[in-house]
Amino acid sequence: MKALKLTLISAAAAAVLALGACSKKDETPTIGLITKTDTNPFFVKMKEGAEAEAKAKGVKLMTAAGAKDGDTAGQITAIENMTAAGAKTILITSSGDAIIPAMKKAQEKGVQFIALDSPVEGADALFATDNYKAGVLIGQYAKAAMAGKPAKIVMLDLFPGHPVGAQRHNGFMSGFGLKANDAKSNELSATAETVCAGDSFGDQAKGQTAMENCLQKNPDVNVVYTINEPAAAGAYNALKKAGKEKGVIILSVDGGCQGIKDTEAGIITATSQQYPLKMASMGVAAGIEYAKTGKKSSGYTDTGVTLIAAKAIAGVDSKDTKTGLDLCWGTK
Repeated sequence: MKALKLTLISAAAAAVLALGACSKKDETPTIGLITKTDTNPFFVKMKEGAEAEAKAKGVKLMTAAGAKDGDTAGQITAIENMTAAGAKTILITSSGDAIIPAMKKAQEKGVQFIALDSPVEGADALFATDNYKAGVLIGQYAKAAMAGKPAKIVMLDLFPGHPVGAQRHNGFMSGFGLKANDAKSNELSATAETVCAGDSFGDQAKGQTAMENCLQKNPDVNVVYTINEPAAAGAYNALKKAGKEKGVIILSVDGGCQGIKDTEAGIITATSQQYPLKMASMGVAAGIEYAKTGKKSSGYTDTGVTLIAAKAIAGVDSKDTKTGLDLCWGTK
């Protein structure tokens, strides 16, 4: 009888232990998302993607953002808070390298970090646009649009040393058939010449100023590459002010709703659209996978890019502005 009782107790204890192990395995994962700001439409769309995926998969999502781009203190606090709350995956768009020590401390506790949109030193993985390809697509379109006519190109870049700026710049040059080069150098060919370059910092006002400076030096420009759509809008304002907006094609990268509307209106000729919603939703899915299997994400994952143009050109794969508006981010 004693032996039977002992067996029953042991079986019950085993059942309790098994139940505890199962509960721990099935515990709802907590995933964090930290963006640079919560006002930029790009990051608003990113948050929407994370929230939708978390809701669909029944996981807990914590979100935070810096008060402004460059607010690493706010991002560090968010990393610490999310780690303390049990997040095992944190998706992040970094505002600066000052977050790296806090990130490493969290990684020592088993937290997986997935960088979104741009690389972060020490992150386990990167989910982002192929920015070189984005540049190639608009470069190919620009070359086809010129149809062999001599091109006098203005390059409105981001700022020196930024990898995204360099990738888009070099991609455009390659797509146009020119050697990828430093933003401040000229490249010559039989049909194309980069006549001026300036740093726009991705800002409309700075983009306009840089374009005005280039027009003073080279008033016969007919192709303008821009790092993003706000810079493109600034370039158009400068051209219009000088009465030179007709006959100039403006190429860009982003795919925000305002940029697509500007493409529809003829302000921008073509733009490469990226997908922040997809970056975040794929990040949440990777966080769930880590929670279930213990396998971390690694390396680079391409989240897609599409050429959007108001006018299709034979031989260049593009989508129309209706497609762009369906997939854009920001206010439609």
